Amino acid sequence: MRRSILVMLMLILGCSFIQPLISSAADSGKVYVIPIQKEVERGLHAFLERAIKDAEDDNAELIIFDIDTPGGLVDAAGEIGQLLDGIDAKTIAFVDDHALSAGAFISLHADEIYMVPNGQMGAAAVIDQEGNAADKKAQSYWLSAMKSAAESNGRDPQYALAMADDSLVIEELGIEKGELLTLGSKEAKEIGYSEGTVRNLDELYETIGVDKSSVKRVDETFAEKLARFITNPVVVPILLSLASIGLIVELYSPGFGIAGSVGLISLVLFFYGHLVAGLAGYETIILFIIGIILIVAEFFLPGGLAGGLGIGAILASIMLAGGDMMQMGISLLIALLIAVATVIIFVKVFGKKMKFFNKIILNDSTSTESGYVSNANRLDLIGMVGVTKTPLRPSGTVIVEEERIDAVTEGGFIKAGEKVKIVKVEGSRIVVRDIS
Repeated sequence: MRRSILVMLMLILGCSFIQPLISSAADSGKVYVIPIQKEVERGLHAFLERAIKDAEDDNAELIIFDIDTPGGLVDAAGEIGQLLDGIDAKTIAFVDDHALSAGAFISLHADEIYMVPNGQMGAAAVIDQEGNAADKKAQSYWLSAMKSAAESNGRDPQYALAMADDSLVIEELGIEKGELLTLGSKEAKEIGYSEGTVRNLDELYETIGVDKSSVKRVDETFAEKLARFITNPVVVPILLSLASIGLIVELYSPGFGIAGSVGLISLVLFFYGHLVAGLAGYETIILFIIGIILIVAEFFLPGGLAGGLGIGAILASIMLAGGDMMQMGISLLIALLIAVATVIIFVKVFGKKMKFFNKIILNDSTSTESGYVSNANRLDLIGMVGVTKTPLRPSGTVIVEEERIDAVTEGGFIKAGEKVKIVKVEGSRIVVRDIS
């Protein structure tokens, strides 16, 4: 009897000791859910890098990527794929609706894939910014990347290739030449691209045996959401165009007003977004500030060298901040064209001059209307008669009422001592005609 009581006490003590450990494990966030939503771009990569680091620092045993994206940039997808490949914990891609294009590529890097009943994955052809098929070099790289992503987790690469290459034929799925493969949840499970179909995350937790209380979701901060918006390839040229228009309009306006504020805010947002997204470093901001200083110094230094270097430094800082040189080059070109168009409109339509340059450009002219006369205009001489003092070939000296006057003929030769008549006066030019 005593032995039975002792055993029961030991069991009770043991359970009381083990239970906190179980609760601690459940509450420690060993399962992380990280969303991959909206377009795939550089800002998303920065968020995922931070979220994955948080999960790994917390010794997460499982990371679930909640995916719903129409795709995005190839280079950003490639970097995200490398992030997923470097994770030690088990990874699951939960396709909650769409994993298209770059989203399909990212999903293939996960150890397991689960999809909602109406989920879709595929249509991963690489296209340029105009919506046309990319060149052969880019397509070759993307096809190789899709194949490697599928093979890295034991999936048949022919289906991944068919998602990106419309020349492939997949008879069992009814994919003919000229069509890109897009898998539904049923097809994905049949070919081994999906481990199962679940209605939502809660059902996924039940399927894989995860206690919901042990799940920790990592969401984007406001700064990361703003950075993702600002670094979007569509938003970048708009920001740079607003900056150029605002600053140019300010140059034509008195004082510093709304236009200049919009221009400066656009530039601040551009650098802030790329800085938060991890695309730009503080060196790009320093380079931009140096450019501004050089342009201001141009007003005090002769030669134009400082101004040229300043403009170059500003353009270089914007190019470096963007990460993608091609994309930033196009964005800058758009902004510059809009800036030129704005200047033309202000000059040609409104006839305005930049107030900014009034302090360094002499606008006053010594015109007759302003009272400035370089030579006396001797209109009183017209019609008077004189005698040539020297031969006119065609210029020479004429005596008119005892006054020596430099004159020219209408084109011919007049010898000395001949009578001449003054027929025209144009400033200092006095024209005479022979009347002998």
